[in-house]
Amino acid sequence: MPLAEEYAALFSQMAESPAPALSEMTPEQGREMYRLMRPVIPELPIGSIRDEQIPGPAGEINLRIYTPTGDGPFGILVNYHGGGWVIGDLDTSDSVCRNLAEAASCVVVSVDYRLAPENPAPAAIEDSWAALQWVAENQSDLGGNGRLAVGGESAGGCLAATMSMTWW
Repeated sequence: MPLAEEYAALFSQMAESPAPALSEMTPEQGREMYRLMRPVIPELPIGSIRDEQIPGPAGEINLRIYTPTGDGPFGILVNYHGGGWVIGDLDTSDSVCRNLAEAASCVVVSVDYRLAPENPAPAAIEDSWAALQWVAENQSDLGGNGRLAVGGESAGGCLAATMSMTWW
């Protein structure tokens, strides 16, 4: 099995430009490095993408909605990006969301929750919960079929687990 394009690009960039340890960087430097490591690859297939803003507990929450190729309705996955609560965003999870939407034939709603250290806990949890509630209330407008799941990687996996324990 060949290496996925986004990881081939990541490894190539890492070899060309070694960086200091993440623990030695400011949050801003870490965010920039992470964006370089996980670039948006617009060539990856996806039916459609749209950005949305929804009300949150401390202002607007940005969402990116990925609809797979094909006819719906589809199940919906609410995705929480990784990045140690500090460095991830919608763009760093873009390739993952495109791949998930197409491979699983589901709508993926990616949540851009507030990051630490500027927004201490429980900011990310509050934003994640608000986004999950919004998706649940707007499933039909999103092309949903009534099936709703949560997922994420790293810090996003923790948020997904927290949401699944809270959602009843």
